[in-house]
Amino acid sequence: MRVITGSARGRRLKEPSGMDIRPTSDMVKEAMFSIAQFDIEGRRVLDLFGGTGQLGIEAASRGAAEVIILDEARDAVKIIRENAEHCALPQIKVAQAEAIGYLRRGEVFDLIFIDPPYDSGLAEKALKTIKEFDILSEGGIIICETRKEITLPQLEMPYFMKKEYNYGKVKLTVYVKDH
Repeated sequence: MRVITGSARGRRLKEPSGMDIRPTSDMVKEAMFSIAQFDIEGRRVLDLFGGTGQLGIEAASRGAAEVIILDEARDAVKIIRENAEHCALPQIKVAQAEAIGYLRRGEVFDLIFIDPPYDSGLAEKALKTIKEFDILSEGGIIICETRKEITLPQLEMPYFMKKEYNYGKVKLTVYVKDH
């Protein structure tokens, strides 16, 4: 697993051994960043279920102003911190916290990655909480990674589902907040 582009391009990231983490494949990660390519530089990003931190690290490498990478598991947070330090990206902040509770704090983000453990129901809960607490900036983007078979809910305006993309067994669902 490597950083694809930007200031930390080519840096290898540590992966967990034996942990219950499913890192996003390079193909899917490239697709995510192709979708959000014009909405990263200078923006505030949240990598909600951090795992290895690769999505948040990639966003920071591509010029995000601030990146919060969150995970509930202590071991995952340790790996995320090591990966962020290895890539020398000072705009990254790593937090160990439960995702839905963190969203309720009401901090506003421009780009939110939601890639929870599959079949946990957490993507749906996170989307509902983001809408309820209105924490996506105007024109902001949410990118959710789920199994291909999962159908995520429509959200009430000003949030809406923009598009779904399928990559093998993985689906990316993109939401935006209209201005």
